[in-house]
Amino acid sequence: MSTDGQGSSHWFDDEAGPVVRPYAMTRGRTTSAVQHRLDLIALVVAEPHADEAEADPSLSPEHVHIVDLCREAPQSVAELSAGLDLPIGVVRVLVGDLVDTEYVHVNRPVPPAELVDVSILRDVINGLRAL
Repeated sequence: MSTDGQGSSHWFDDEAGPVVRPYAMTRGRTTSAVQHRLDLIALVVAEPHADEAEADPSLSPEHVHIVDLCREAPQSVAELSAGLDLPIGVVRVLVGDLVDTEYVHVNRPVPPAELVDVSILRDVINGLRAL
């Protein structure tokens, strides 16, 4: 930790950056109600009324920035994390807040167990060709 010359330490690590800020952004929360459903490749999509987010006093600047990015185009949780330069855990909590306030919704990827087996598709194609 760096010091200011008077012996008091700051909440800043020269190599890691601010260490308190992410904790403060999430108000100390490490999870949200929807976080367990937020895969890294889940797409966050702004709702039609998302332009009201800027006037919402309960939202932080980071919340509004997420909404702005998603209004331009749907963004994955990983893309938001990279674009905002924030840890994935923080972005998941912030996106969870936005889902709760209905400024965004999340389109989750299809789990691999629910994907159609490629061999079944080949058999169907071969069966159609045989007709």
